Amino acid sequence: MDSFIGIRFKKETAKRFQEFSRTHFKSHTEAMATMLDFFFYNEISPKEKLGPTGRTIEASIKKRINAVIAIMRDMEKSQTKPTVAMLESLFQTEEPKKKPLILEKKIIEEKNEVSFREKLNGSNEL
Repeated sequence: MDSFIGIRFKKETAKRFQEFSRTHFKSHTEAMATMLDFFFYNEISPKEKLGPTGRTIEASIKKRINAVIAIMRDMEKSQTKPTVAMLESLFQTEEPKKKPLILEKKIIEEKNEVSFREKLNGSNEL
């Protein structure tokens, strides 16, 4: 059987440790050993910060995404839409209206109407 030793902690800290230990480990000894191993093997101090938290990383990513969206919207307004409109106007299949040239004379179609006809009856009466 292993021997135990008593360590003095403040009541609040001891209660927090006991709650943590009960939820994650089988015994308080196993919890303390695992925590000490974690700091030892990862060569970090419990007092130093591990870097940005998930919330700060998320906030900075959201800012960058919003900036990229703003850039893309500006590009769409100033570059993409006008370019697409110009390309569409180039490839439209409508035939231009045929306008007569200024120097071209219009040919008037003459109707071949006879101004004088012979009378169908044999007498030459007016």
